[in-house]
Amino acid sequence: MSRSAILNEVLNLNMAPKRGFYPLVLIVSLSALFIFSLHRYSSLPLPSSPPMTQFPLTNTNLNILQNPNIQTSPNFSLTIKVLTYDRLPSLTRCLRSLAAAHYDNDKVNIHIFIDHFKVLDQKDEYLDQKLNESRQILDFVDGFEWRFGQKMVHYRTGNVGLQAQWLEAWWPASDDEFAFVVEDDIELSPLYYRFLRGLIVNYYYNASNYSPWIYGASLQRPRFVPGISVAIKFVAESETIIVCNVTGKHGNKIHLDEDTQVFLYQLVGTWGQLLFPKPWKEFRLWYDIHKTKGIKPILDGMVTTGWYKKMGDKIWTPWFIKFIHSRTYFNIYTNFPHESALSVSHRDAGVNYGKTAGPDSNLLKETSQISKFSPLRNLKWYDFCFQEVSPNRIVNNVHDLDPILKSTQKSNTLILVNIHRTSKMFIKNLLCHFERLNVRNYVLVGPASDFLFDLARRGNPVINVDRFLDDFKKLKLSNVKNEVFVMAYVVKKALEMNYDTWVLDHDMIPVKPELFFDFLKLGLSVDFYVGERFGILFAKSSGSEIWTDRFVYEIAGMGGEGSFGILVGKLLEAKGVKLERVNDEGVEVKDSGSLMKNETKVVFWNSGLGLELVRNRLESFGLWIIDGECNCKAVICHSS
Repeated sequence: MSRSAILNEVLNLNMAPKRGFYPLVLIVSLSALFIFSLHRYSSLPLPSSPPMTQFPLTNTNLNILQNPNIQTSPNFSLTIKVLTYDRLPSLTRCLRSLAAAHYDNDKVNIHIFIDHFKVLDQKDEYLDQKLNESRQILDFVDGFEWRFGQKMVHYRTGNVGLQAQWLEAWWPASDDEFAFVVEDDIELSPLYYRFLRGLIVNYYYNASNYSPWIYGASLQRPRFVPGISVAIKFVAESETIIVCNVTGKHGNKIHLDEDTQVFLYQLVGTWGQLLFPKPWKEFRLWYDIHKTKGIKPILDGMVTTGWYKKMGDKIWTPWFIKFIHSRTYFNIYTNFPHESALSVSHRDAGVNYGKTAGPDSNLLKETSQISKFSPLRNLKWYDFCFQEVSPNRIVNNVHDLDPILKSTQKSNTLILVNIHRTSKMFIKNLLCHFERLNVRNYVLVGPASDFLFDLARRGNPVINVDRFLDDFKKLKLSNVKNEVFVMAYVVKKALEMNYDTWVLDHDMIPVKPELFFDFLKLGLSVDFYVGERFGILFAKSSGSEIWTDRFVYEIAGMGGEGSFGILVGKLLEAKGVKLERVNDEGVEVKDSGSLMKNETKVVFWNSGLGLELVRNRLESFGLWIIDGECNCKAVICHSS
């Protein structure tokens, strides 16, 4: 029996009901027919898959961490952390709004942090005035009645500033302790606690909705995008990427449809932020390391980096944003109608505002505007550019392939990237270049590993070669390279779906988007193109008649070394198929002598070169754009 016939049998049996002996007779008959007509290969019949628009981060299709604190009746504590300085009217409004909220007999503690005024070389008259203001604040806080739990007051002996106020406000004593942090110019809705409690129960203690990548929830109305929309220009022989601001220093506005009430967004919200214990501890330890070693929270392309360069350690958010970017964590946000929110900032004059700006939103007071919590799998996820992210797009079998290719393709084009046998940092660097060039229609193909799963968790579509091959066990594949077989099979499926497809190896970096655009301008008379030097493969969807089942097996069984594109090119030429070799205008990384030119579209290297040598050469070209933790040095938001 041919391998193709057995493959058809495997896939059809997966879908067929068991009906005794009859299917066996039918299978034997079909097997004889396939042997008789071996030369007439047909497409591999994949079971139909329902269309998928969401790829939820759940335990069913990605090996993520379980929450060890899952409880049917969760018993947790929430402490309100109020940060104040010298604004008594603001503090009065804030505390009274907190006291007017509904706590439904829950015990909720409040901890008030009062920062000291700065003592410089001021005159005694000024110091007496500041001392009197401090006494007024202390008198009000001492007389403030809190009937829902303990009231604790921390009056500092010296001025520490807003960063220390936030960072030193909380160290969780357990994984069942939560903090809700508010600055003193915040006013809370009477409904805020009921919402927070429901959120914790639904998204922290509900096993089907839990994700360790969620660090908390903000009650403020989402207002802007911190990532600056840019135009990118690459400069040869330079270590920098020129980022041109084309939108303005305050970022972009957020646009959401009215049906989206709860969603996930990477940005932290400082106007009423709920913090989950584990991510906060992780951040504090990360901060200690970076602060101690003098590593600054510079993340190019972000409005907040400009704030940090101007204000330094007066603010804490650039540190947290850099941490969130390195981990790809998310924050829960709300989107209520009529610009309403459960937490409203009056934006009083202080560290963040030179003069009072007034309320940013309308305070939500009607319960009817709050709907039930949607399952996590139905929520939308957004990055710092407010570009939707689809976490957990991972292909484990042939039935996963169709919907993920559909979700990834752009203008009926796909890019497959082989990431076998390469360093993690080179893959991360390549992905940063895809972000730089606004390339989003790629799929990574690699072996099962924690690294592959983490790439999928961060929103990169991946194919798990090891699991994918389980669907082909009856073929008893031998003397073939597993990754080559999977790559060939995926190309076949993509061409059948009318997607023009590129295949790249990991040992290259696209420098300009023209590397891909120029292939689309090629003539219609040829279906396959291979780069002359580093073997990039471009297959037009019209080549599906050539890329058959037999062709897949023949590619996988080829011996010799070389990239996937080089192997395919040799096979096509041996079969007499019309093939065009194109000038890929690439520069090869060597020990020395390689020079970048303005027309360079791609840089590539021999996989036998030492990693440190390649990295140093890429740095000299300005193409090493990840930091010491293998994260992109910049957030690049492309103008739509």
